[in-house]
Amino acid sequence: MKTIRWGMIGCGDVAEVKSGPGFYKARNSALVAVMRRNGDLARDFARRHGVERAGSDAQAIVEAPDIDAVYIATPTVSHHEYTLRCARAGKHVYVEKPMAMSHAEAAAMVAACEQHGVRLWVGYYRRALPRFLKVKELLADGAIGEVRAVQSRHLMPLPRLVPGEPLPWRIDPAISGGALFFETSCHTIDILDDLFGEITTVRSVVANQAGAYAGEDLVTASYRFASGVLGSGLWCFTTDHESEMNEVIGSRGRLQFSTTQPVPIRLLRDGKEELLTVADPPHVHQPLIQAIVDELNGSGQAPSTGVSAARTAWVMERILEAFRAAAA
Repeated sequence: MKTIRWGMIGCGDVAEVKSGPGFYKARNSALVAVMRRNGDLARDFARRHGVERAGSDAQAIVEAPDIDAVYIATPTVSHHEYTLRCARAGKHVYVEKPMAMSHAEAAAMVAACEQHGVRLWVGYYRRALPRFLKVKELLADGAIGEVRAVQSRHLMPLPRLVPGEPLPWRIDPAISGGALFFETSCHTIDILDDLFGEITTVRSVVANQAGAYAGEDLVTASYRFASGVLGSGLWCFTTDHESEMNEVIGSRGRLQFSTTQPVPIRLLRDGKEELLTVADPPHVHQPLIQAIVDELNGSGQAPSTGVSAARTAWVMERILEAFRAAAA
């Protein structure tokens, strides 16, 4: 098996534990260079993680002859540009979620990688996590009978904002593409795509009720999957507490699982409740990274591709379309 040599563009918080170590802990995988706009912080990351090279020049990562694939872990606004640069340089790409600022950008990223003969994956790592594979297995085995519908609910307090200081990038639409729904809840939309297939119809009502920042803070949506399953969701980011859960409703029972928290899966049927505990690994990106490395070595296929992530981008855009148009 060939060792896949990785470069990393952006090595902030997400790369510290969730993703970064996965690139040098996965089989047949090595992290050889990292980049951050602050070169000193990049070199500090490299020192602590045993990476040979570090600096502040992204193009050095893109053009390096000893790098096979690039992980793009920057804010959403730069995903499109960096992906196209990597594709032109013949580098395979693993880009963070959300995939892009818009569905048009996502489609262009897919097209560029196809044009230049490189592969594109997106950081919807839950598709490869054991916990979600267990959910998929239970549904496939008919644990709750025929699936009728799925409901999602995510409540979260308003982020603490300091007057006069810049907004956190995740709620600055110019950098993240939206606010907390766009930046975080895409994980739920994507895993539902994995479980139930493509979403073909979307309806939504979206608001900014608190007025604390420009993006959406309350979202309700309903959708139809090509499989015939119906879905709905409520996401409110101005509440008094945090809670998050998905419930799949079947003809013989219900299945509850969390997108954001590694809590037990709850199987409710025949008047009984069964708790199924499936722990997340220490580095949650690592199973997907391993699947990508294996695919590049000709073994299997990684489950989160540019094509599947572009579908998620389309759904997120449809949900937010009217709200964005009214705010423009």
